[in-house]
Amino acid sequence: MENISAEQFVAILKDAREAKDWTGAFDMIPYFKFLGMRLETENDRFVSVLPGDKKFIGNPVLPALHGGVIGAFLESAALVHLFATQDVTRVPKIINITVEYLRSAKPVETYAEAVITKPGRRVANLRVEAWQGDRNKPVAAAHANFLVS
Repeated sequence: MENISAEQFVAILKDAREAKDWTGAFDMIPYFKFLGMRLETENDRFVSVLPGDKKFIGNPVLPALHGGVIGAFLESAALVHLFATQDVTRVPKIINITVEYLRSAKPVETYAEAVITKPGRRVANLRVEAWQGDRNKPVAAAHANFLVS
């Protein structure tokens, strides 16, 4: 996708929120397309989905997803949550992220949900958890801070 203006960006996010269709918003960010991410919505919950794909395997012996893919997915899920729940006027910039790898993640469909732990005018703090199959057994979690203003 070519460069878009801030106004176009805000309009695309607004349309996505209203239609509950995030395809256009995800198309703005080529990395989301590379990951094959999609968003499932239920009530006011937003769950990001990473498809199971062999290209994400980092350890072929187990096999297990590459840690970088998991970290990128957690960061992306946090960003998507900000898109869906906050009135952003540009892509929030990551300040920092701390990823906790809790168990090996198989190359199967992986889910992540973010929660804003502290919204702010300039900085938003989020907690993200990723799981496969059983939500009570997360494969990874992260704390992230984004510059939102």
